[in-house]
Parts: sequence; C-alpha cells; structure tokens
Amino acid sequence: MSVATSISRVSGLIRDMVVARFFGAGVMTDAFFMAFTIPNLLRRFFAEGSLTAAFVPVFSEVFHRRGEEEAQQLANRCATLLLLVMFVVVAAGLLCSPWIVQAIGYGFGQTAGKLELTHQLNLIMFPYIALVSLLALLTGILNVRGHFFLPSLSPLLLNLAMIFGALSLGHLFQRPIFGLAAGVLLGGLLQLLLQFPVLLRYRICLRPDFRFLHDEQLKKITLLMLPGIAGVAIYQINVVVSRLLASFLPDGSVSYLYYGQRLFEFPQGIFIVSLAQAVLPMMSRQIADGDQQGMRQSLSFSLTLIALLTLPAMVGLMLCAKPVFSLFFLGGAFSLSDVDNSALALICFAPGLLFVGYSRIAAQTFYALKDTRTPVIVSFWTLLVNLGAGLVLMQWLGFIGLALALTIASLFNAGALLTRLQGKLHLGFARQLLTQSVRIMIACLPMAILVYLLLGMVDWNQSGFSVEKTLVLTAAVGSGMVIFVATCLLLKIAEIHQLLRLIKDKFNRRQQPTELS
Repeated sequence: MSVATSISRVSGLIRDMVVARFFGAGVMTDAFFMAFTIPNLLRRFFAEGSLTAAFVPVFSEVFHRRGEEEAQQLANRCATLLLLVMFVVVAAGLLCSPWIVQAIGYGFGQTAGKLELTHQLNLIMFPYIALVSLLALLTGILNVRGHFFLPSLSPLLLNLAMIFGALSLGHLFQRPIFGLAAGVLLGGLLQLLLQFPVLLRYRICLRPDFRFLHDEQLKKITLLMLPGIAGVAIYQINVVVSRLLASFLPDGSVSYLYYGQRLFEFPQGIFIVSLAQAVLPMMSRQIADGDQQGMRQSLSFSLTLIALLTLPAMVGLMLCAKPVFSLFFLGGAFSLSDVDNSALALICFAPGLLFVGYSRIAAQTFYALKDTRTPVIVSFWTLLVNLGAGLVLMQWLGFIGLALALTIASLFNAGALLTRLQGKLHLGFARQLLTQSVRIMIACLPMAILVYLLLGMVDWNQSGFSVEKTLVLTAAVGSGMVIFVATCLLLKIAEIHQLLRLIKDKFNRRQQPTELS
C-alpha cells in the first residue's frame, strides 16, 4: 500500500508543479483551491471518512462470520443507497453553490470577480464527490478481501487527469484554469473504473438492490456513519476553517497554505493514511474474533510505527522545505517570494505530522470498536481550538499563524483521543509513547546535522530545475535516511528491527513460488 501511495504522491507532486508553473499563486489558484476544497471536504465526510470507517467493520464481520453471499447482498444495498444519496447531495450542491462558496470563501468578496470564479469552478468539480464516494465503498470491499494495491494507486489517475487538464484542456476555455477543473472530474471517473478488473477477479458484481430499508446491517452502518461524519474528517474541517480565515488575507495566502499542506500530506499519505487504512480491517477482524489482546498489540505497534516513520519525516520536511519548493516549483509564474512563503507554511505544518498520525490511528481504533461518538466530541473541541488559535495568530503572523493554529489543533486532537482511548481500553501507553518519541528524536539529530550541512552546498534562490540542486537534495534525503536507520540500530531501538524484519518477511514471501494444489 505504501508503494502504491508513494507512486500516487509523486504524481501529485508533479501535478502541483504543473499547476504552480502554469498558474502561480494568486487569484486563479486561490479560487481553484477553494472550489476544490468543497468536494474534497465532502469526500472526507461521505467517502474516505465516515463511510469507510462505518462500512469496513460491519462488512468485515458479515464477510468473516456469515459468508460471501450475505456480504455481496450488503455491498449491493450499500451501493444502491449510496448512489441515491449522492444524487441528492450533488443536486443540492449545484443548486446551492453560490451560497456554499460565499460561506467558505467570504473574504474573496474583497477582490472583484474572485467569488464568481470560485463558484464557476465549483460547478464543474462538484460531481466528483459522487464518483469518489462509490470508489470509497469499492475500496472498503477490496480492503476487507485483502487487496490494497489498486485502491491505493487510484489517486495516480486523478493526478494524471489533472495534469492532462492543465496542459491540454485549458486552451478550450476562456480561462485555462477551467481545464484543470475538468481534469478533476475526468480523474474521478478513471479512479472508479480502475477498480472493476479487481472486483471481477474476486467475483464481486454490484447490482441495484432496493431492499435496504429493512437491512439490519445497513442500519448499523448508517448509525455508525452519521455521527462519524464530523469525527473522521476533523483535519479536513480544520483545513477549511484555515482557508476561510485565509480568504481575508492578501491574495496568494490560500495558495501558500495549499502548497505547504500538499507537501505536508506527502509523507502523511505514504505512512499515516496507508497504515491507518490497513489497521481498520485488521482490528475489526480481531474484535469480531474476540481477540482483544491481539487488538491491543496491533494498536500499540501501530502507534510506535507512526512515531518511527513520522518523526524523521517531520525533521526532513522542515529542513528541506525551501529546497523542495526551489527545485520543483520555482520558475514560470511561481516566484521566489512564492517559494519562501510556501516553505514557511510547510515548516509550520510539519510538527503536526506526528499528531495527525496518532489521531488517525486512535480514530480508527474507536471505529473498529464501533464507537463513533468519542471522535465527534473531540472533533468539536478541536475545531474550536483551531478557530480560536487561527483568529489570534493571523493578526500578527498572517497565513503563517493559520498554519501554526492547525498544528496546535492537531496536537490537541491527538492528546484528547489518546487520553480517551487509554481510559476506554484500560491501557497505560502514554509513558511508553513519550519514551519512544524521545529516543527516536535523539536518533534524528545526526540525520538533521548531515542534511543541514549538505543542503548548504547549494544556493536555493537559483531559479528552476538543475542537476546540481537535484543531486544535492537527493543526496541529503538518501544519506539522511541511512544515517537515521543506522543511529536507531546503534541506540538499539527495537521497533526499527521489527520494521526491517517485517519488510524482509514480506519480500521473502513475495519471492517464494506459488504452490499448486
């Protein structure tokens, strides 16, 4: 899953490079990113968030306890109901678009035509939510069946379609940014179509089934999903709050936050999302089998793995922020000032990587336990923390203050969820997590020094892509990873041995020839 996600994230980086070079950071990109926020938020609400969190535990239980036939019926009814709901949501979104856009981008009214442009882009991209919601359902089905690769690879098609839209469709419109929006809709369709060959391999054929009103399992999914709409998508809700506040700041502020967040999400998608997505069906199966001890071990190992992966990534993001933007983005419509501002946003986002990881694992554990209430309560308070911190910090620091506020909110969210989880499971892992985090941070110090020294060999104010910049950044990242692993081994951090052993075992299993029965 991490390999597939890495491929998708690299293509996402290329996509953002194309967008930055063609459109820069200004009125058009502010409008596009704000418009894309709306279907993207709903995607987290209805698709990757509450739907996946509610569907996977119930579907896993039905599949493992009642068999394939009943699981197929449940999938059919879920798909039928989902398509009906999405039809209503898309229709309402298109009709109410002017008011929705004004609600989340109110400050855009200060610039003539900016709100209208955001509204027009939203009309093109809003149907994406229906496509990606059905994709989330198919992903949940395939994950329970043990297939993770193609669902994790599907964002690659979205990124390629958006690049195609920017490069090839823009000339069809009076404003080229509309070509990029058309690429979003095309990408959603391609993502969905990618899953069908795998569904056929597992003999999964979804058919309309309107007998969902009296399906007890579907009712259980609905009851789990409704309160989870706010809980699962809390990070994305806070992103929307940050962009709303940024709409009152000078032009380009929304774009700086977007570009910084996109690079922040690079390791988040590779490590955090992949691990959290794998944890949910695993924990759901353990709970369905009554294996409480196994579930606790899975939780403990997942939290440890998050710290081991995200702490060095956090340090790397902070050190490499300007070099990455300089290498991949500087040039065309993207100026040196845009590079500096986007890098500052990324540096402020970076410390939240660990907290977002802890939050995702803790939330998935609550959903595996069929407890959607607790994440909702915590998300409400997290939203208030982000709003309050953002309103205060933006007065002095502008968009940088909004990035810091989101990090503060992520810290609060992780702390609250882990505290509640610790009480619910009667576990005492707080001291263990703190001790592990401190040891891992010590292991990051030699890496940080080496990376800092290597990056100082190049003037990152030079415009555009160059062989020298590429070699130095590659050497810094590669040698930093090697030094970190070596330091962990010297400090006898047990988790690095477990991780290396898991990778080795997985590789060995792949190399073994398949036995024919």
